[in-house]
Amino acid sequence: MTRWMGVLITLFTLAAVPALAQETTPGPGTVEVTLIPGGGTFFTAQGNGPSFGNYEVGTGVAYNFSRWIGVEGEVGGTLGISQDLSFARSGSNARTPDMLTYSGNVVVNAVSHHAVVPYVTGGIGGLTMYDRAEFGVASTETFLTGNVGGGLKWYAPNGRWGLRGDYRFLAVRSNDSAPAFFGQQTQYGHRVYGAVIINAVQ
Repeated sequence: MTRWMGVLITLFTLAAVPALAQETTPGPGTVEVTLIPGGGTFFTAQGNGPSFGNYEVGTGVAYNFSRWIGVEGEVGGTLGISQDLSFARSGSNARTPDMLTYSGNVVVNAVSHHAVVPYVTGGIGGLTMYDRAEFGVASTETFLTGNVGGGLKWYAPNGRWGLRGDYRFLAVRSNDSAPAFFGQQTQYGHRVYGAVIINAVQ
């Protein structure tokens, strides 16, 4: 009995080795995880509100129906940084409010089965701005957002990981009850980031 078990295990191992040894083709996997260690979001001046920029970190998970098209959920934080803004009550230099962003997007890859993959994307989501007394933001505010953009992905030869550069044009829906600093008019912004891609499921 032990001998037969040994024979079966040996045969199974020999059958599995060629499959494990096959080289994965570079390109989008079925499930991709994006890790965003750094980027920036820059909002343009609208109405009485100033233009300003925040530091960007975040993550995203994409499910690709094929190597051509998929959907992606993103969660990010735009961390306020100290900058010169005449709008600040405590002087010209103050730290802008932190924000949380989240969106669902459709991603269309321009090519498949290649190490370098250009893509376009767009979707809707939300932006939550946290209170910051220096700018007259007395409470947490949430806005509806839309985004369109694209970028470039590069995949390592083993297909397991890669790098990504991304640009988005952002539109934030206005809210009459928003503070004068942000949101009384439709806000427009630009987001750029560099990221690491992990193909969690090939």
